[in-house]
Amino acid sequence: MTAAVIGASMAGLLAARVLSESHEKVFLLDRDDLPEAVVARQGVPQARHLHGLLARGRDVLEGLFPGLSEEFLAAGATRVDIQGDIQWTIDGRRMCRATSGLVGLSMSRALLEATVRARVRALPNVELLPRRVADGLIATAGRVHGVRVTELANGNAGNELTADLVVDASGRGSRSPAWLRELGYQCPPEDRVKIGIAYATRRFRRLPGHLSGRRGAVVNMSLDNPRGGGVSCEENDQWIVTLAGVLGDDPPLDPSGFADFAASLPDPRILEVIEHAEPIGDALRARFPASVRRRYERLTRFPEGYVVMGDAVCSFNPIYGQGMTVAAEQALVLRDCVQAGTDAVGRRFFRRTAKVLAVPWSMATSGDLRFGGVEGPRPLPVRLSNRYLRPLSIALEQDPAVGRALLRVANLIDRPQRIVAPDILFRVLRANLRRRRPAAT
Repeated sequence: MTAAVIGASMAGLLAARVLSESHEKVFLLDRDDLPEAVVARQGVPQARHLHGLLARGRDVLEGLFPGLSEEFLAAGATRVDIQGDIQWTIDGRRMCRATSGLVGLSMSRALLEATVRARVRALPNVELLPRRVADGLIATAGRVHGVRVTELANGNAGNELTADLVVDASGRGSRSPAWLRELGYQCPPEDRVKIGIAYATRRFRRLPGHLSGRRGAVVNMSLDNPRGGGVSCEENDQWIVTLAGVLGDDPPLDPSGFADFAASLPDPRILEVIEHAEPIGDALRARFPASVRRRYERLTRFPEGYVVMGDAVCSFNPIYGQGMTVAAEQALVLRDCVQAGTDAVGRRFFRRTAKVLAVPWSMATSGDLRFGGVEGPRPLPVRLSNRYLRPLSIALEQDPAVGRALLRVANLIDRPQRIVAPDILFRVLRANLRRRRPAAT
């Protein structure tokens, strides 16, 4: 059997990896060059900004590519304890730092993707096809048999790449809804939360004394200050600093405006790096208009031999750092579905993926819907979770166990119910009572 994967970003790379186990040949095509060097690809504009691989995502990647973490470290990535080495500011309050056992790897998105791409390139039955654009699906009698391809290098259009299974991992700009309509199928309904986030990023030279030896700092947006930012170490002794605002509050790109925006954040550590570290290059801008979830699982008809995954199914607000980890989880679902049989693989994949997406989608959109200018429904669970954030953040300042529980949920290790478990509720209540108790005279 042959498979064709559209898009060679993280979702596509991981799809090719799992399909290499079940298919004799896997073609992975992308409109970009697919270099061996560590460079940010043009087709991944967010690659130049701060990225985080959640702890669950690292675990999945290590399972798919044994020894990958050591490769990252050898290439310059930094191992961090997610609670002990990073200063978190949640709802305007600084989380109590402690060793958590949650291991993260700090590196650029370019290094992460290039290392994974090299592993996929080395698979004997996977062939990378750069500078190719998928123009449409080849389908008859309710089954997809391949894709029509244009080669950008020579302009040849209308080439046919036949495959028993086609996977669309082309990202937010996926043309699957239009292709389905052309074949006589319905487009998937969409859930959309318009956050209108803009972020600006600049890199700096990293020295040992910066951040008092910490490996990073993150400031989450709050109702009192709907601005956020992060600083993290990267390979080649660099800091990456990303600042973010919502609903038209765009971080400036000029040096003074960039620093002034950082100065408005409740933790001065990000500003300290900007003021004391040597800048590398100019600041860059990126925008993210809305989180979008395409509900393929609700379609009653879907062609055989076709799957849509990654950001092409669900694209999250990037400040939550969920995208790569969710793509990795979807790759595991794809492997299981294909190994269980080729009939109705798409519909089975969408049903199972809907369960994978439910938690991160709820976490990201609930966070965005805190802000009054963000359009979207606010059912009771969303309102309750957002009201819980304030007493939770008070407990985070005092009790490292509460911070560890929250970070395990945020890193998709534990279910959200963990932060409302009886032992955590007791700690939250105790911390809030201590804060309200009048000082002894």
